[in-house]
Amino acid sequence: MPGMDGLEATKILTEKVPETAVLIFTAYSERSLLGRGLDSGAKGYILKEAPHQTLLKAIDKVVAGDGFVDPALMPAFLGDARDEMLTGREREILQLLADGMSNADVAARLFISQETVKSHVRHILTKLEADTRTHAVAIALRDAIID
Repeated sequence: MPGMDGLEATKILTEKVPETAVLIFTAYSERSLLGRGLDSGAKGYILKEAPHQTLLKAIDKVVAGDGFVDPALMPAFLGDARDEMLTGREREILQLLADGMSNADVAARLFISQETVKSHVRHILTKLEADTRTHAVAIALRDAIID
């Protein structure tokens, strides 16, 4: 698109004509682009490789005023939701766990009790639907919640 990309055009279009239903039809499945696409005002995001019926469903949903995210992108989309579910302190503790720290190490580093660390870890496991600390770290790394 000369002069601007599709996301910029979407943002301008939806700001000037808010009732416009925009469905991003793209080859890009990166999580950051999905977020930017929806933040630009698009009501839906679908991959060009999506089955024909999925594309028709997406068009129907967006025209009706509903949102739509390609089912193939749901793991990335849910990754964002998971990231937002965790508090800053929980993300901080999760990063320290990923760095190999024990509860005692985390408690000493953050000047909190080990019981408080255990409480945060329980909340992290619940929010990420993880069975173990290692599983939680794996989910967080996969979904780019931590580095």
